[in-house]
Amino acid sequence: MKTTRLITTVTLAFLMLLSFNAEAQNFKGLDKSPMDGASYPSDYKVSDKLIKIVYSRPQLKGRDVNKLAKPGKVWRLGANEAAELHVYTDMKLAGKDVKEGTYTVYAIPGETEWTVIVSADLNVWGSYFYNEKNDVARVTVPVTKGEESLEAFSIAFEKSDNGVHMHMGWGTVRVAVPFVKG
Repeated sequence: MKTTRLITTVTLAFLMLLSFNAEAQNFKGLDKSPMDGASYPSDYKVSDKLIKIVYSRPQLKGRDVNKLAKPGKVWRLGANEAAELHVYTDMKLAGKDVKEGTYTVYAIPGETEWTVIVSADLNVWGSYFYNEKNDVARVTVPVTKGEESLEAFSIAFEKSDNGVHMHMGWGTVRVAVPFVKG
């Protein structure tokens, strides 16, 4: 009787382990707005970065940028989680200090200008919990028009005389945000 109970217990434990293992092998498909990152320098082999952003890349799929990044409304700068900015050296944005660290980035899109916000908020999904009290810096920058239309929201960094510019593009909308070494 004890041997039968032991065999039954061991068999059940083994079956439970197999079911946990099988569950761990179910992988999700590709997200509709896949996560991406941009940094300066952009060479992935260079580990000494100045700045990096991790964001999700929504696609237009025939929709208008203004329907997805609504003018006058705080936007998470991408899709899913709010964009996460890593600053590896003290910087300035519109004269305000952005100390070395990790931040969330939001934007308030407009027809002719965007307000870009660096926030102390972390681990935020969307912009639903945006709190202006946690703003570290804000800058308003002009919107320009690109010659080609970008299907996916995109961010890239470019060196400037005294820091880097964070370039954002979607459709034909282009915005450049100047970060200055602090």
